[in-house]
Formats: sequence, structure tokens, C-alpha cells
Amino acid sequence: MAQIRQVRCFPVKLRHRDAYLGAPAQEEGYFVRPPWRSLYSARFETLLVSITADDGTTGWGEALAPVAPEVPAAIVEKLLAPVLVGEDPTRIRPLWDKLTGLMRERGHLTGHQADALAAVDIALWDLTGRLTGRSVASLLGGAFRASIPVYVSGLPRPTDAERAELAREWALKGATMVKLHLGHGVEEDLATYDAVAASGLRVAVDAHWVYDVPQAVRLARGLAERGALFLEAPLAPEDVEGHRELVRRADLPIAVGETLRNRYEFAHWLGRRAVGLAQPDVGRTGITELMSIAELAAAHHVRVAPHHSTGLGVALAAGLHVSAALGNLAFFEYQPTTCEAAGAVLTAPLPGDATGFPVPSGPGLGVDVDLGAL
Repeated sequence: MAQIRQVRCFPVKLRHRDAYLGAPAQEEGYFVRPPWRSLYSARFETLLVSITADDGTTGWGEALAPVAPEVPAAIVEKLLAPVLVGEDPTRIRPLWDKLTGLMRERGHLTGHQADALAAVDIALWDLTGRLTGRSVASLLGGAFRASIPVYVSGLPRPTDAERAELAREWALKGATMVKLHLGHGVEEDLATYDAVAASGLRVAVDAHWVYDVPQAVRLARGLAERGALFLEAPLAPEDVEGHRELVRRADLPIAVGETLRNRYEFAHWLGRRAVGLAQPDVGRTGITELMSIAELAAAHHVRVAPHHSTGLGVALAAGLHVSAALGNLAFFEYQPTTCEAAGAVLTAPLPGDATGFPVPSGPGLGVDVDLGAL
């Protein structure tokens, strides 16, 4: 029986020639991009976690930690690693149950605790795959597809004319779908949609939680009339009832899920029919929990479109393996700039582009972390 010998954390802050979602407001530290309310970094920040068995085999995981990866790293080091050492890493689900119980009564199945759990869980799946010689997709029961369909996320240009030009460039590269990061006002968002849709691409809109219900209804109706792919994150992320009302009044899928960490949160949203397209992020849920979330979504006849924003190569590989194993997959989020940066922590970048991604071949996640680069 294999045993876990060591758990290590690697908070990563990587500068790339382009920042996530375009030019940053400042060169150092964290900042807000109005009208959005969240903190962003000028760098790509993430947490990598390695788990090593007693025979020296190592598996890798990654948490979605776009700011302050030191925080989930401290959770892994102080709370999770001491429990893991000496355990059999192939007992992934029993370990998940044990780890999620450590702080559950204190309300910590969400936030940084969940992010730390996600990184550890991904590393356990990778390690188990390496120990058994099987890919993660195979361990999950087999792949429904060999190639993962994607949409291009973001056209980081300041004007509609420049966004439209970039959309045409993506269309020439074989892209078929694109998502706009907007939230600048209903009329402004619809004007941007019209400019970009002229490229021939199918278009979705991410409103970054900025609207109230009446505004979101107007935007949703305008997008539905135009044949939009989906409307993501239109209302405040805690407003379940507002999203439920919007789903009833909108004639296109309302996408939600990047802020949610576990099956219990998703069960509430799905049970209230407050989401039309589920967007869990494996860097916030882990593989074990994402598969449970996907089954819940399937039971509610909701498709899954895994979220992916600033996660680097390990999270990207995990997202692709999970996507391959989902019967109710819609598509995967392709962040061009993130994917360029993602390979910096790997010995070889993952192949894939706007036309889709092949499922990485095993064992495990099918990627190797470059320790020298770290």
C-alpha cells in the first residue's frame, strides 16, 4: 500500500507580457477594475501543491488563487498536510470526506479552505493516476470525448471596433464562440455584442455581477433576441432569488457557478431553478466535488460549462480531464492569455487552441511540473 510521505506548497506569481483581461490598472499589488468589484493582480497568481508517495511518485494539484495564494497555502500546510501524511493516496473519496470534515462545522466548506481542498484533491487524483498508470479521465469512469469544445473568453481591447477586429481574427483561426467581459450598461453591452457578432462568431456575455434584476432582464431579452449563447453572472453573486426570477423571464441560459465551491451550494441554486448553465471551476471545487456537482446538474437537466480564468497548467489539465468525463458538458472556457502563461510551470505546454483541446494523455493529469521554473 502506498503512503503519503510529503505535501508541499508553491505559491506562484508569474508576470506575463499580457495581464489577465487586458492591461492592468497598476503594475504592482492588487487593484479593482471598475465597474467590477473584485480584486485583480497584474500577475498570474496561483497555488501549486505536490503530494509525494513513499516510493517517490509525485502528484500535482492547483487552487484557483488569483490573489494571495499564500492564504490557501497556509491552510494546506497547517491544517491539511498533517492529516494526509501516512495516508493511502489512492483512497481519494474517503480522504475527501475526512478533509472536508476538518472545518465543516465552522462554515469552511467555502472560501480559501475550499480552494486549498481543491488543490489537494487534484493532486491526489494525479498521484493515483501515476501510481496506477491510468489517466484521470479513465479513473473517473472514462472519457465521453477525445477533444474538448471551447469558447474564447474575452476580447481585451478598449473599443468595440477593436474588439470586433479581434473577433474576426479569432474566426479566421477557427474559433466558433466567444464570451465578452462586459457590464458597462445595458445599451453599451448590446452595442458591443452587435459589433462582435458581425464576425460570425456565436457570442456570450459575462456581466460580472453588476446589474439589478430589471437591468438584467432588459439585457437578457436583448441578448436572446440576438441569439446569444448565454448570459453569465448578471446579478450579485449571493442573489439566488434574483437569478431565479431572471431565469424565468429570460429566453437564454443564465450561467452561474464560479463563486460556488460545493454540491450543497449548487443543490440550492439548482433546486431553486436559479441557474441555466452551471460553471464550477475545478480549482475551487476539486475533481471529486466537481463530479458530484455535475451529477446534480444532470439530475436537473442543466448542462455544465467548467469555468477557467487564471489557473495555470495543472488546473487547465484537471479541467480538461473532468470535461472529458462529463456527459452533460456544454463547452470549456478557453482563456488565450492564461493558456499562454499556463505552460510556464510545465515542462511542456498543453496543446490546444480556439478550435478545442485534446484530452491530455495519462498517467494522471498527463502534465509534468517544471520544478526548476518554480
